[in-house]
Amino acid sequence: MKTFTHLDATGEARMVDVTRKPPMSREAVAEGQIRLSPATLELIESNSIAKGNVLATARLAGIMAAKRTGEWIPLCHPLALTGCEVGFEFPSTRDRIVIRASTRVVGPTGVEMEALTAVAATALSIYDMCKAVDKAMEIGSIRLLSKTKEPFQPPD
Repeated sequence: MKTFTHLDATGEARMVDVTRKPPMSREAVAEGQIRLSPATLELIESNSIAKGNVLATARLAGIMAAKRTGEWIPLCHPLALTGCEVGFEFPSTRDRIVIRASTRVVGPTGVEMEALTAVAATALSIYDMCKAVDKAMEIGSIRLLSKTKEPFQPPD
């Protein structure tokens, strides 16, 4: 059975020591959603929300949060991200926005927490910008879709 890497021999929380791990090219992709009314989605798409461009602001919030994940999550290593993208999908049901974030780093530990944090912060930003017009919004289904790593190959 697997053990929790963030616990020491006595069961106390600890930061995992990655000193001796080689740098790898790592990527993670996460997804989540915010459920909202079709009328709210229409206001977002027509850029008619009083606070401004909802998706542009939310995208920036997600990227900024991903870069600061180590400050939010107590045992998460602070990482110098090499890339972060946040994108949106609008299902035909017109009752939600699907948020997808990808994060990349060259380092000794993964970037899944950064991708998940980007999705969460993006959803929270959408909520904040739209709460005056939609009191029933609901954030959920935040999950890791994939994480990969491969040996780092510096450019020639």
